[in-house]
Amino acid sequence: MFRRATTRVLLLLCAMYMITYVDRVNVSTAASQFGPELHLSHTQVGFVFSAFAWPYLVFQIIGGWVGDRFGPRRTLALCSIIWAGATVMTGLSGGFVSLIVARLLLGFGEGATFPTATRAMSNWMPAETRGFAQGITHAASRIGNAVAPPLIVWLMLTTGWRGSFIATGIASFLWALVWIWYFRDDPRDHPRITDGECAALATYSGVKERAPVPWRRLSFRMAPVTLVYFCYGWVLWLFLGWIPQYFLHNYHMQLGKSALFSSGVFFAGVLGDWLGGALTDRILRRTGRVRLARNAMVGVSMFFTLLSLAPILFVSNISVTLAALCLSAGFFFNEMTIGPMWAVPMDIAPKYAGTASGIMNTGSALAAIVSPTLGGWLIDRTGNWNLPFTFSMALMAVGIVLSFTMRPDRVMLTDEDAERAKTATLGKFV
Repeated sequence: MFRRATTRVLLLLCAMYMITYVDRVNVSTAASQFGPELHLSHTQVGFVFSAFAWPYLVFQIIGGWVGDRFGPRRTLALCSIIWAGATVMTGLSGGFVSLIVARLLLGFGEGATFPTATRAMSNWMPAETRGFAQGITHAASRIGNAVAPPLIVWLMLTTGWRGSFIATGIASFLWALVWIWYFRDDPRDHPRITDGECAALATYSGVKERAPVPWRRLSFRMAPVTLVYFCYGWVLWLFLGWIPQYFLHNYHMQLGKSALFSSGVFFAGVLGDWLGGALTDRILRRTGRVRLARNAMVGVSMFFTLLSLAPILFVSNISVTLAALCLSAGFFFNEMTIGPMWAVPMDIAPKYAGTASGIMNTGSALAAIVSPTLGGWLIDRTGNWNLPFTFSMALMAVGIVLSFTMRPDRVMLTDEDAERAKTATLGKFV
C-alpha cells in the first residue's frame, strides 16, 4: 500500500496538516514563558492566539479559489514558505505588536492550505474514500496538537521559547521542498502512479480550463455548512488556545505535567478524526444515504460533545482527572465531525471543492477569532477557567439543529452542466 503514489501523497498531506497545527498552536504552550517575559495579560495573550485567524478567515475563500485556479502544487508550496517564515518571525518577536504581526502573517500563509489540500484530495482520492482521507489528514493535525505541548516544552527547555519557534519554522521549509519535488496536480502526470490507481480516480479537469465559479449559488448551498462548522470551530479553537493554560493555572501544575495532560486531551481528537472519517465512508458504502453518513453523524457527534462537557458545568470543584476525562471525551466527539464535514464540500460541489471547502472553513476561522479572545476575557473578569468551556455547550446545541439543514445529497452542477441537463430534459418532451 505504501508503494502507491496515492498513499504517499496522502501521507505527505498528513505531514502538512500536522506541521501547520504545530505552528499554529505552539503559542498556547510557549505563552507560559513569553506572556510573563513580555508582560502580557490573559486578554492580550488571547488576542495573540486569535490574531492568526483574521487573515486565515479572509484567505479561506480566496485561497480556495487560488488552489482551484493555479493548482495545489504551486499554491501549497508558496503557502508553506510564507507560514514557515512567519513561525520563525514569532521567535524573533520583541513585544505584543510584533507577536501580532507574526501571527497575522502565519494566518495569511495557512489560510489557503486546507481548502487547497481538499482540491488535491478531490483529484487524488476515489470518491468512496474521501471521508477517510479527510479524517486521516485531520487526525494528523490533531497529532500536531498532541505532540506540540511536550515538544514545545522540550524545545523551550533546550533552546528557549524563541528557539522553539525557529526550529518548527525550519521543519515547515523542509516540507515545502519535498512537496514541490514529489507532487503533481494531475495524478496521471506522476511518474510512479499505476494504471490501476488512475482507473479509480475521477477525470482530471485542468486548472486553466476550469469553469468560472458560480459564487451566488455556491455560497447559498454552503451557508448552512458554514454555520455548522462555526459551532464546531468554537469548541476546537477554545481547546487549542486554552487547554495547556487551563491545566497549568486552574490546577497549579508544573509546565511539563500540564503539557502531558494537554497531550492526552489532544490525542483523543486523533482517534475521533480517524474514526469519524472511517465511519462516515462505511455508512455511505453500506446504505448509499449521503445525509445519514454526513448530517446524522455530525448531529450525533455534537450531541455527545455537549454531553461530555456537561460535568464541567454541573460538578463543583471538579477533580483534575474527571476534568481531563470530560475534556478528552468532548474533544473526541467534536473531532468525529471532521470526516463528514470536510467530505460535504466535495459532495456538494466536486468541481469547486477548494472554493467550497474554503467557504465552509470561514466558519471555523471566524470562531478562531472570537472564541480564544472571549475565553481570555472571561478568565480575566471572573478567574473561572471552567466558564469558557461551559459557554461552548450552547453552541453545540445550535450546531445539532443546523446539521440537519445541510444537503450533501444534492450535487451542484457547473453552469454548463446545468444547461446541458436542462436541454436534455426538454429534449425528452419534444
